[in-house]
Amino acid sequence: MIADPIADTVGVPTRYGSARGWSERFAKPMFALAGPDARMRGEELDELIGGLMSRDQLADDLVRAVREEHAVTMPQVRAAMAGAPLAPDAHPALVAFMDAVEHRPAWVDDDLLERGAAAARRVGKDGFDILAFGSLLGGYRSGGALQPLVRTGRFDDTLNRVGETGQWWLACTAPGGMARDGDGWRLSVHVRVMHAFVNYQLERDPFWEWEFRGVPINDHDRAGTIGSFSTSYLLQARALGIRVPRDDAAAIMHLWSYVGWLMGVPEQWLPRTERQGRRVLANVIAGFSAPEPSSVQLGSGLINMHDTAPGVSALRRRYERERSLSMATYLNLGIGMRDVGQPSRLPWYPAYRVASNVFWTHLVGRLPGGRGVLDRRAERALERMERLQYAGKRPPIAEIPA
Repeated sequence: MIADPIADTVGVPTRYGSARGWSERFAKPMFALAGPDARMRGEELDELIGGLMSRDQLADDLVRAVREEHAVTMPQVRAAMAGAPLAPDAHPALVAFMDAVEHRPAWVDDDLLERGAAAARRVGKDGFDILAFGSLLGGYRSGGALQPLVRTGRFDDTLNRVGETGQWWLACTAPGGMARDGDGWRLSVHVRVMHAFVNYQLERDPFWEWEFRGVPINDHDRAGTIGSFSTSYLLQARALGIRVPRDDAAAIMHLWSYVGWLMGVPEQWLPRTERQGRRVLANVIAGFSAPEPSSVQLGSGLINMHDTAPGVSALRRRYERERSLSMATYLNLGIGMRDVGQPSRLPWYPAYRVASNVFWTHLVGRLPGGRGVLDRRAERALERMERLQYAGKRPPIAEIPA
């Protein structure tokens, strides 16, 4: 799968396991939740670690056809992603890529995709707090995978960057979002191609630290990312008092397994079940490298992102910072705040959310018609969040850097 001589000469990137004591403490809760035999060993672990040197070859071949051969144009790529039929003489790289993403696995179930999307969206605004202060901030605690953000200049525009992630998440969880003509499908493939272009750029950077970091955006890190959007999402939703019925949880894992597959995550590391997701994520975390200055930069940007929100008063900005710190402290078990250079706060805001969620999801949600009440309430909360952060206008998804 590796085509470049420089990649062939690099063994296991040294970042894996370079902060063993710290990373094992980080991974311990996830290992406990994953149950017996959660720790990978032998060939299975070697394959997971080897993912640090494995790129998305289908997307890489497409990028080379655009950048090196000049045989494929970006309008052709965009048209293909939008559903236009390929020309009879279309380049083999474009044909292979589109053939791969359009022929989904037999295990994908449309009913489960719809149920998972609705269940994830039902979490409402708490879901965005989980994604921001649980998934993203939790990932920032290790510096090993953060350089693509830093080197592409995306770390200093946090509000819009988080907004782009949110727009993609909303598209994936919208009704029909993961159908071939859905925005979730299109944006997932868009992000996959965009990551391949970033890889192409960074792999040719003479200052890229191959021996320490491996391939810039690699299979190992992407498996961890999809785990944080599925496995961690459910765990932290429950920690906030949200009732997630077992069938809904299974549907959420099914949704994100398909999203991960569509974005090129190797199938053996997809979070097909909660236990499988916890197991993969625990072993990824166990190899995390230590925090870096970029961890503090990105963590600070995330906590203070409302400082740049349009039309937000100084008092509301202060409230949002304190609310963010309180939620982040709770979701990262307190100790994680040091890793991103942020102060801890008492969990006053999570305490309020737990009480509210227990009432609404454990009581109201069980009543006849209760699920519809929760759905409408969640949509209103998401609309209020957009008005606060973006004055009601979602930021556009970043263009593919062709």
